[in-house]
Amino acid sequence: MRREITGFSNPTVKYLRSLRDKKHRKREQRFLAEGLRLLTDARECGHLPQMLVMATGRDPHPLLDALESAVDAAGGEIIETTPDILAKITGKDNPQAVAGVFAEFDTSLAALDRTRSGIWLVAQALRDPGNLGTMLRTGDAVGAGGLILIDDCADPFSVEAVRASMGAIFTQQVAQARWDDFLPWLGEGSGQLVAASLRDAVPYRGAPYTAPCFVLVGNESRGLPEEYELACDLRVTMPMRGRADSLNAAVAGAVLAYEVLDGLERR
Repeated sequence: MRREITGFSNPTVKYLRSLRDKKHRKREQRFLAEGLRLLTDARECGHLPQMLVMATGRDPHPLLDALESAVDAAGGEIIETTPDILAKITGKDNPQAVAGVFAEFDTSLAALDRTRSGIWLVAQALRDPGNLGTMLRTGDAVGAGGLILIDDCADPFSVEAVRASMGAIFTQQVAQARWDDFLPWLGEGSGQLVAASLRDAVPYRGAPYTAPCFVLVGNESRGLPEEYELACDLRVTMPMRGRADSLNAAVAGAVLAYEVLDGLERR
């Protein structure tokens, strides 16, 4: 179905704007993503928007034509509207020419296949959506299976996290769980839990990593609780050569993930 929206007060505009709010996203089980590159990544990964919103006066592009055709063939809704209304929907003064509404994914631990990759990223109480998106991008870069969010983390389907993921929200599996549920799940199969730590830790370079390796990072300001660190199979330390006593959580996860990748490839 195709239609045009020209008024800011249109109910569909209000609905789309509401998806920027976590409460409404959870109620509708839908989320917003914007940008041709991101939506193309989604299409190539088998995810099509249920609703495609395009700005009038946009520049033609073959990837946009392919996206539009795919959504139309799948029975999705295609909406054309003004750039000003699209800016109102996305909350950006200079919005991309296209946005889409996607169904949220199954984020249960049961939906994960731990044999999918030798590396998984795990974040505990990660509060910044930019860091969350960065970890998704890191996971995509190292070929991780996905990102497991432990306890109260930022919403992976927020506009900010989706934008920061640069499309990795569609290439990486995402799960959400409490620590008391994650540990038993991890123990049901093979899996090495690794965290950066100062407690009885070994140097992160050349540490004995084994697949599947679950790389755990903690909250941006507090780090990991002691009991979480003690539950890890391996604790590693990364040297701080300057005055800083720690790395940004997402950066630490990336550094450690690449070392794990190198270690697994050398085994």
